[in-house]
Amino acid sequence: MRAAPLRPLLAATAAVALAVGSLTLATAPAWAATCNGYVGLTFDDGPSGNTPNLLNALRQSGLRATMFNEGQYAAAYPAQVRAEVSAGMWVGNHSYTHPHLTQLAQSQIDSEISRTQQAVASAGGGTPKLFRPPYGETNATVRTVEAKYGLREIIWDVDSQDWNGASTDAIVQAAGRLANGQIILMHDWPANTVAAVPRIAQGLAARGLCAGMISPQTGRAVAPTG
Repeated sequence: MRAAPLRPLLAATAAVALAVGSLTLATAPAWAATCNGYVGLTFDDGPSGNTPNLLNALRQSGLRATMFNEGQYAAAYPAQVRAEVSAGMWVGNHSYTHPHLTQLAQSQIDSEISRTQQAVASAGGGTPKLFRPPYGETNATVRTVEAKYGLREIIWDVDSQDWNGASTDAIVQAAGRLANGQIILMHDWPANTVAAVPRIAQGLAARGLCAGMISPQTGRAVAPTG
């Protein structure tokens, strides 16, 4: 007598399971699309008070990126460094105070780089393997110090111009110029950059490109390994 009333419940449960299964199948391709190439999304000058907004936008869009942190801000906002790692991002070294390194003595360059290595590691970001010189300015002395700390120098192929007041549309268009293996320069703090993230994700997916990691061996964007 108790079996009969269970049939509608079992049927409903099966229907829910089927619906959930259908939902999973329907949404899976968006997250597991075939990648015909990889690009490197990079964000300089963090972490900051805007970092949570940026991380939320990246996470909701299914994107991973390399965050080139300044040592002074990693020391000031260690929780945000940990949040970057928790969100699946990679953390790089962007000097301690963002100076013109090519105008400094080697000992000063060493201090800028070594203090940032320590600040990022102390904040829970691991030991950086990638270094982006401020303003993209480099020379033989800078590269000598980078080599001392086992760092790969990373510049960029596309400049989003977000640091220069670029509109959200312009930032999206800049990302649209990325080709396989290439890297785009963006920043942690501009509101227009955060607003551009979902559209950047859509544009990459439409072209069969995925957000990858930057290889310490080649300095190019490749498939993530972890």
